[in-house]
Amino acid sequence: MWDVLIFAGVAIFLIFKLGSVLGRRTGKERPPTDIFRPAESNGDGNVVSLPGRQDKAGVDAPAAPLDDTPLGRGLAAITQADPEFDGAQFLEGARGAFEMVLNAFAAGDGKTLKMLLADEVYQSFAAAIRGREIAGEKLEETLVGIDDARLVEARLDGRTAFVAVEFRSKQITALVDADGKVIEGDPTAVVDVVDIWTFSRDTRARDPNWALVETRSPE
Repeated sequence: MWDVLIFAGVAIFLIFKLGSVLGRRTGKERPPTDIFRPAESNGDGNVVSLPGRQDKAGVDAPAAPLDDTPLGRGLAAITQADPEFDGAQFLEGARGAFEMVLNAFAAGDGKTLKMLLADEVYQSFAAAIRGREIAGEKLEETLVGIDDARLVEARLDGRTAFVAVEFRSKQITALVDADGKVIEGDPTAVVDVVDIWTFSRDTRARDPNWALVETRSPE
C-alpha cells in the first residue's frame, strides 16, 4: 500500500487576511494515505475526487505534454528523479487536496491543516484562525466546484521538485461576526477564483509528502 502524499494550500485567503502570502481573486498511527497514487492491489483506492468533475480533469486525462517547453522539461526531470511521479494522478490528488484545505481552514481545523501545510504557511493560517476566534468571527465557505486545474510550472532544483498547479474554481465565501453580520464577502454570491499553488518535495526523501511553499495569483 502506498504511503501518503499530501498537498496543501488555501484559496480562502484569496479573499481574507493573508493577501501577501496567497493569491488573489481574478485547499494506533498509520502512515498517511497517498491521495495522488491509488493502491495497487488491496482495493483501497485513495485518490480524492471532487463529485461531478471527472469530465474536466479525470485521472485518464493528460496533465501536461512532456514536450520541449519549460513545463515539459521540468516534468521530465522530476520523473527521472522520481519514477513514481505521475502528473495526471498528481493533478487529480491536488484537486482533492484543494477541497480538503478549504474545508479545514473554514472549520478552523488546525490539526488537519498542520498535516497539509508546510510549517511557514501553517503558521500564517493558524494565526488567521486564532484572530478569527478572538474576534468571535466565523468563516462561511462553500466550494461550488473546480472548473479547471492544470500544471503550469515544474522544475527540479538539485534533488527538490517544485510543481505549480493553477486552480480555477467557483466559491461562496463570507466572514461574519458574532452576531451573524457579514463583514466581508457575500453568502449569496458565487465568485470565480483563480490561484496558483506551488508544492515541493525532496525526491530522495523516504517521506513522500509534498508541501505548499507558495501561492499566488496569475500575472
